Amino acid sequence: MSHSTDATRAMRLSLAVGFLMLVLKVSAYVLTGSAAILGDAAESVVHVAAVMFATFSLGLLQKPADSDHPYGHSKIAFFSAGIEGGLIVVAALFIIYESVRRWFLHLPPANLDEGLALTALSIAINAALGTYLIRTGKRGSSLILESNGKHVLTDVWTSLGALVGLGLVALTGWHGWDPICGLLMAANIIWTGYGLMRQSVGGLMDSADPKLDAALDASLRRETEMHGLQFHALRHRDAGEMHYVEVHLLFQDDIMLRDAHRTATEIEHAVQASVDRPVLITTHLECQGDHDELHQHGEASDPNSKRA
Repeated sequence: MSHSTDATRAMRLSLAVGFLMLVLKVSAYVLTGSAAILGDAAESVVHVAAVMFATFSLGLLQKPADSDHPYGHSKIAFFSAGIEGGLIVVAALFIIYESVRRWFLHLPPANLDEGLALTALSIAINAALGTYLIRTGKRGSSLILESNGKHVLTDVWTSLGALVGLGLVALTGWHGWDPICGLLMAANIIWTGYGLMRQSVGGLMDSADPKLDAALDASLRRETEMHGLQFHALRHRDAGEMHYVEVHLLFQDDIMLRDAHRTATEIEHAVQASVDRPVLITTHLECQGDHDELHQHGEASDPNSKRA
């Protein structure tokens, strides 16, 4: 089965489970009136909205490149991650508001046994779903699925916080544990949402990936030294489902174009096989003899241009 088919099936499963979790948590809130469970239910509302957008994004991402989008549509993955992160933060702010309100009004939760049972059930289901989504996303290099899986696991933490809050209320009889756990849950949610938004901005702004940069540099050094060549002007950008890499290769002046192209293609294939993610490499072939003269006002004089 293809990665795209796996991703589509996983996203549909996530959406169906999201609606199921929403029903469970709203039911638990109606039974208990718990601030922590209300926060958990609010996070599920956000989650369902985010999964719906992510499902749309996944469909757009799988469209082939066209005349309007010659590099494809994979950048939508960063929009999806950013929107999901933003919605998570909005949910956290609502949880903070409701927790503080219930603290000052001294509103106790009710029907603790039923609330605990429903919350425990939602934790088990979401833990299994989140793990499945992240594994499927990593296997298919799908940022959308990974982001969705992290959101689902965030839902596990919020449910766990609600479970702990209700459990402490049941054990101690002090109602303050409920809003306190709600505030702790909100802090964890904000951290996760911030991480997703940071990842989104980094991808949209083409921020460099130090690990990939080091891996590409090491592989290029190894391959070019094997062929007695030099390289420089290494650049790469993350397009969501694919990393685009550009590099200049310097050949001896008397080499045949056919031989240079064949060597460059071999280097491209070797470098692609050496990194742990899909990359598309474009090489620019140059001659060592007149390179500096031809590019004296270009990247050859750029102090950030790598040369090896």
